[in-house]
Amino acid sequence: MTALITAPPRTPLARLRWALADGWTVTRRDLTHWRNQPLQLVAGLLFSVMVLLMFGFLFGGAMFVPGGGDYREFLVPGVLALTMVFGVETTFTAISTDAARGVTDRFRSLPMAPSAVVLGRCTADLLSAVLTLAALVLAGLAMGWQWHNGVAGAFAAFALLLFLRLAMLWLGIYLGLVLRSPEAVMALQILVWPLGFLSSAFVAPATMPGWLAAVAEWNPLSATATAIRELFGNPGWGGQSWPSEHPVLLAVLWPLALTAVFCPLAIRGYRELSR
Repeated sequence: MTALITAPPRTPLARLRWALADGWTVTRRDLTHWRNQPLQLVAGLLFSVMVLLMFGFLFGGAMFVPGGGDYREFLVPGVLALTMVFGVETTFTAISTDAARGVTDRFRSLPMAPSAVVLGRCTADLLSAVLTLAALVLAGLAMGWQWHNGVAGAFAAFALLLFLRLAMLWLGIYLGLVLRSPEAVMALQILVWPLGFLSSAFVAPATMPGWLAAVAEWNPLSATATAIRELFGNPGWGGQSWPSEHPVLLAVLWPLALTAVFCPLAIRGYRELSR
């Protein structure tokens, strides 16, 4: 029997259609996993909501916001940004699992667009991020949180959140292709938590020691959290440093820098996976 091999399209438009079609096929594979294993998706959503409720109700009474304001309105944007950063664990685990099991090599042996696996992973994880944001927004509204700068400000805030998640996607894809052992998965999970808490997600950097506050202010998570607090019209932590005075700009520059570094590395790692 002779195998039928489909020649790749030659024109740029045809190649784009080919990549989008194959990328959607890979995305549907992940959506099928959600349908067949819904508890995994639900557990992820519930964990994010649990973190928000725990800090809002258990610890919120002991927290204060520099300059005044409701701590829960300070907290919700921070948790929204935190979940975008923690999403790197989902991406890393999915990529490393597929690579370790040979699924990625199987994809590369098929007559499909070279970018389809990466594109499909990005689409699926961004859809997951949208669901997570929706669940957190509903929980925040139930807690009494709200935005005050209208629909345009809220739309810009959610765009920055997804932009941060996209940057974390490239980082997760690259790490998943390079580090494929179960020990690496555990090590990444251990490292992500300090990155998340060493930020302005839960408390103002002004409450930290000087050197630690400087690290927290320049944290990409802090940049997005501070920017969306401003866009939502929620209370912020103030300060007179450059990150505190230019949060929206920094919230754009950090994801751009991370994408510029890790997007090429992720693509190269995928191409050289079996060499």
